[in-house]
Amino acid sequence: MLEVRALGSRYGRIPALADVALDVHAGELVAIVGANGAGKTTLMRTLSGVQPMSAGTLRFDGQDIGAETPRRRVQRGIIQVPEGRQVFGDLNVEDNLLLGAFARGKAATIDTIWDLFPVLRDKRAEPAGTLSGGQQQMLAIGRALMADPRLLLLDEPSMGLAPRLVAEIFGHIRALKTRGTTILLVDQNARAALAVADRGYVMETGRIVAEGRAADLLRDPQVQQAYLGH
Repeated sequence: MLEVRALGSRYGRIPALADVALDVHAGELVAIVGANGAGKTTLMRTLSGVQPMSAGTLRFDGQDIGAETPRRRVQRGIIQVPEGRQVFGDLNVEDNLLLGAFARGKAATIDTIWDLFPVLRDKRAEPAGTLSGGQQQMLAIGRALMADPRLLLLDEPSMGLAPRLVAEIFGHIRALKTRGTTILLVDQNARAALAVADRGYVMETGRIVAEGRAADLLRDPQVQQAYLGH
């Protein structure tokens, strides 16, 4: 589905990504982990088209999309849940979700979102800005799902959440995987991310330094020491 080869990106003269290669196959949940500043969010921004590529190739369903605009990538079904949630605080929950449907011109039914996140149904008429951090993250994910994504890019979904809410959010991510949603997940919480993933990649200073089955990475002594607190 997604093929990334020798991908590079820069902020001015400063390299942000170098020689990144990864694959995401249909139905997979792939996690990218690494310390703060490793380049994970830059990678997601580059995949969605917000951050320009400076080298390499990016293919989706076998087609080169490296020169395509963010809007065109959304139309292909590449939908990102950005770091920091970015809900529209003055709009109510239901209107936030309906905005997601406009992004691609096709939509899941809103009842699907209510079924996934019952708390949002209960708060459907409330301003999104009044929701808790965990509920706003559910709303951001739900808004992306309204666009019926073929590839869901999840950027730091656990950021700023209490441990109990982190577990709840990752429970929802696990449920999305079970439904067959293809997901590329970036998170600093390496243990939680790898625990729900099929495969994983480890990033350092803009490069992929390790990859493999998620279960194997969880057991890898170097990964444990660097990212899992062992």
